[in-house]
Amino acid sequence: MTKKLRNYIDGQWSPATSTFEARNPANDQVIAEVADSGPAEVDAAVAAARAAFATWRHVNPSVRARYLHAIGDRVKARESELAQAITTEMGKTIGEATGEVDKLAKAFHFYAEEASRVHGEVIPNDVDGFHSLAVREPIGVVGAITPWNYPLELVGWKLCAAVAAGCTIVVKPSQYASLSPVLLFECIDDAGLPGGVANLVLGAGAAGPALAAHAGLDKLAFTGSTATGNTIARNVPRAMPLTMELGGTCPMIVTEHADIKAAVTGAARRGFRNAGQICIAINRIYVHRSVYSDFVDGLTSAVAALRAGNGMDPAMDVGPMATRAGVDVVEAHVKDAVAHGATVTTGGDRIPELAPGYFFEPTVVAGCTPEMRVMCEETFGPVVGVMAYDDLADAIAWANGTESGLAAYVYTQDLRQAHDLGRRLDFGNVAVNNVDAGIMNAPYGGRKGSGFGVEHGKAGLEGYLQHKHIRIRYGAE
Repeated sequence: MTKKLRNYIDGQWSPATSTFEARNPANDQVIAEVADSGPAEVDAAVAAARAAFATWRHVNPSVRARYLHAIGDRVKARESELAQAITTEMGKTIGEATGEVDKLAKAFHFYAEEASRVHGEVIPNDVDGFHSLAVREPIGVVGAITPWNYPLELVGWKLCAAVAAGCTIVVKPSQYASLSPVLLFECIDDAGLPGGVANLVLGAGAAGPALAAHAGLDKLAFTGSTATGNTIARNVPRAMPLTMELGGTCPMIVTEHADIKAAVTGAARRGFRNAGQICIAINRIYVHRSVYSDFVDGLTSAVAALRAGNGMDPAMDVGPMATRAGVDVVEAHVKDAVAHGATVTTGGDRIPELAPGYFFEPTVVAGCTPEMRVMCEETFGPVVGVMAYDDLADAIAWANGTESGLAAYVYTQDLRQAHDLGRRLDFGNVAVNNVDAGIMNAPYGGRKGSGFGVEHGKAGLEGYLQHKHIRIRYGAE
């Protein structure tokens, strides 16, 4: 029986006037009938959030923390169900999906603890008889628009921080990932979070633009493509805070002093995890010529050994891509590189025996040059481009030479190189001798064309707060 997915507005499940079909990218089968919301449903959700904010903003932080802990416990208790929903709707392997749910639960617990750590300060005045109090208060009603590649974790980063800060929120997930957010909101409902504090609006067309342009918001948090982010930033109805985490096109530099085995392992993991559909996926790799052949041979062997198939099979390393359009982009990038003289060392094509699923072979393209699309555009699929360099300054210039500024990766055993590259790479996150560019308790965000504002950690919570100065004259001489 096909699941029917509805909106969650003001603590109630409600349908939209029309629906669309959600499909499993592994086999193109229909998995759910989803509410296709429009401006009316968005208006209702924002109104509910506005009404709830009037009281939620004053709820004691310890109470907000209890709700967040309770939701985190319910997410963990339903981990298997939530993970299966992720794999079913967007394809990532069940192991990766389970890891995502685990990190989501931890995000709820992390921000539950941070809720009670919002401090102010007393500021000295230049005359006697006055106290100045600097306090931080919740911004208000937040709109959150999230993508399909991490359909729960990227909702959680925004929802957890907003609710902890005392804000209320309206979430609009991707049309390609509606099932797992609905299950998350079941956890929220079961935990008894007051109606209107967290709202979910589903949709394939009008809902996203309606929320992004809604005059009733006090802040908008968006994760998605650079092109969509630019459009949203140009069309917000009034001056208000924005958090934007956009595209990556992330580089990796392997110097002559690198541990090549470790670099190969890192590139294979961060380049092909979630079929390369990660904002911080390694897209382009610059390798010193003295170790280039060894690196390419090692990476080719590692990637050739990756098994692609239905993500529900725990033996698979790489699942399908989430959309047909994504496969088309990957194929175009590979063909462009080959046409300009690059060599495919493994992969390079769709996987016909897995049709009608949206599968592309894990692919390494060697002998690349900077102008190839795989080296200057976000592929967002299971492909990495590799090129040799002679001068480290050139590698840095190429790495910095795109509009992206989200994450960069470095492998070197030379301490001076490690610090120098960490300083000179113009990215919000730089990982040296590892490929985990983000952790929950440290700021995570991009620069340049990769957006602005941060998520994660205390800084992520502060993005949902605003400052107030209260100056009190108490009359002392």
